[in-house]
Amino acid sequence: MTPEERERALAQTRIQDLRSQIAEHDTRYYVLDRPVVSDAEYDGLMRELRALEQRFPDLVTPSSPTQRVGGKGSELFAPVEHPSPMLSLDNVFSTDELRAWLGRLQRAVGGRVGSPPAQPAAHHRGRAWEPSQGSHVNGNHLDFACELKIDGLAVSLIYQDGVFVRGATRGDGRVGEDITANLRTVRAIPARLSGGQHPSLLEVRGEVYQPVSVFLRLNQELTERNERPFANPRNAAAGSLRQKDPAVTAARGLSFWCYGAETNAGRPGPARAQRHSDDLEYLRSVGLPVNPNIERASTLEQVAGYCAKWQAHRHDVDYQIDGVVIKVDRYQQREDLGATSRAPRWAVAYKFPPEERTALVKRIAVHTGRTGRVTPYVELEPVHVGGVMVTSATLHNEDDVRRKDVREGDTVIVHRAGDVIPEVVGPVLEKRPPGTPAWTFPERCPACATPLVRKPGEADWRCPNRKQCPSQTVEWLCHFGSPEALDIEHLGYQTVTALVERGWIADPADLYALRATQLLQLPGFAEKSAQNLLEAIAASKQRPLWRLLVGLNIRRVGAHVAQLLAQRFLSLDAVAAANLEDLQAIEGVGPEIASAVHDWFHDPENGALIKNLGRAGLRVKDQARAGSVAARPFDGQIVVITGTLPTLSREQATALAQNAGARVTSSVSKKTSFVVVGQEAGSKLAKAQELDIETIDEGEFLRRLGHGAPPETE
Repeated sequence: MTPEERERALAQTRIQDLRSQIAEHDTRYYVLDRPVVSDAEYDGLMRELRALEQRFPDLVTPSSPTQRVGGKGSELFAPVEHPSPMLSLDNVFSTDELRAWLGRLQRAVGGRVGSPPAQPAAHHRGRAWEPSQGSHVNGNHLDFACELKIDGLAVSLIYQDGVFVRGATRGDGRVGEDITANLRTVRAIPARLSGGQHPSLLEVRGEVYQPVSVFLRLNQELTERNERPFANPRNAAAGSLRQKDPAVTAARGLSFWCYGAETNAGRPGPARAQRHSDDLEYLRSVGLPVNPNIERASTLEQVAGYCAKWQAHRHDVDYQIDGVVIKVDRYQQREDLGATSRAPRWAVAYKFPPEERTALVKRIAVHTGRTGRVTPYVELEPVHVGGVMVTSATLHNEDDVRRKDVREGDTVIVHRAGDVIPEVVGPVLEKRPPGTPAWTFPERCPACATPLVRKPGEADWRCPNRKQCPSQTVEWLCHFGSPEALDIEHLGYQTVTALVERGWIADPADLYALRATQLLQLPGFAEKSAQNLLEAIAASKQRPLWRLLVGLNIRRVGAHVAQLLAQRFLSLDAVAAANLEDLQAIEGVGPEIASAVHDWFHDPENGALIKNLGRAGLRVKDQARAGSVAARPFDGQIVVITGTLPTLSREQATALAQNAGARVTSSVSKKTSFVVVGQEAGSKLAKAQELDIETIDEGEFLRRLGHGAPPETE
């Protein structure tokens, strides 16, 4: 056998294996709604298969997954043949792959991409687009509609003379499942289109999804009933639509975005327009929900910019998006480009880095935090999630481990959103090795071997050895120097650990007695780095009183409560002298918080710490008088900051608002006092407008603070 023949034989074996794996995953995804791999891993199998088939085209068969759309439907619902195929989309994963796709389009239509249009790309922000009138068409110039790729379930809706008569899943692209009764319960889908005349037959296509806020609430309810939670909103939406009882679907809070339509002529264009973007405006005008974040683009830079923006802001909307869909806007060019048996050539999905992957659990361990709380976590075989390498993920407490039934040796689904700590969603039970034992919570602290305690009514085990537990000490000192507290730059975890191990620091007051000669003995420290750390420690002495309260490691005292205490008492001595009644009299301080504060300040060792911090020169007293409106203009107000501000970073604006007495939150509600709005504000601005909450820009924000110009960061 020649090397070429051997390579072909190996490829044929691998192709058969890949097709078998993909077929199994299709059944679990489309029929059972119980996937055992993440979307990213499925995409990886498809990419490998496609590459092998391109290398050996004679091995391609009509039944290959690369030649088909989706999978077969469930037998629970009647089959429905679509008026025209509902195709899948090819994927790209980088700007280079996007550029290559655009290049193929250029060559196919003899057009060009890259010349700017006669006017800026139109933005569809809940208002009507101006009809294009061909203003962006210059010869065969390619224009695009850029849309968010909603992570839901694709459906087809049939309207006869404006009345909704049938709805179906995509299925295998040719035949789907009749889920009309369930789709009628989705309030975002109109039973009758608004306006006057409509095509005799209009097929609307879009995505049914479950809002993230609804998903979180549903999973909390399932958890409280000791039922298995959904892995993600897409899984929840698919499972909800495939209920035999429409009442169950109705209770799941599903919604819908429309992304296109076809007429009884079997081609796009219900409004007889030349462009997809103009037809989307028509669909909005008849009452169908079209996503407000769709934009037109005419250059690679604009398309890539849209992709980059939404990759950064994917969590600013209340629905999951896993990428961007780029479509050729002009219908005539779409017809010229055509389609394969599986996907149109005129559209592509730009996929974001995956936020969910499966990984093997090597070990389940626990870690003791700064308050003594002992948190379980899993050590994983390294896996890329959300653009970073993940080697561990958190489990909240013993009950969380038991409820999810995670075991050592399991394959688990790992989720990471943005900068959030990776979390274990749950195990893939089908991949569990036989005889795998359940994991049990340890009885002793892993750092100091002290027996753990769990009080009645609490979910957490704790290490009671607060004074001598090295893990609690390290975590407390890192918290003390964090940006949320005293903001001591250069005081990292490794430095704190080294200082604690040498016995040079045991509480925050010891930081202010450190000398350069000590720091120079630590690994990686030179004269300049030692001097930088000492200067940062000295600068922290002038932080506001509330920041010191945050750093003292009092249970249940975060930034908001710390500001309330500082405003009311003005000094650490006054807080220490307050009784329970004084503390509970503060609005926003309940019995549990009051008890935690009272107990902390009545511990003799903590009293000694306060005296030592005062001797070290820290600001243990505020100068402003209680009730001074000029000093704290935002007292009692709840503020949200969204978008990119012209001169202030998000951290600077947050610190300014907090120092002025505000509570800064991440979501808009009826209790929000006002929203500070920057560029690309997104869903928080829309929510504020919906609730009629006041919105202001950075200039007005600074004016209310009494600043003539943006101040320096603390």
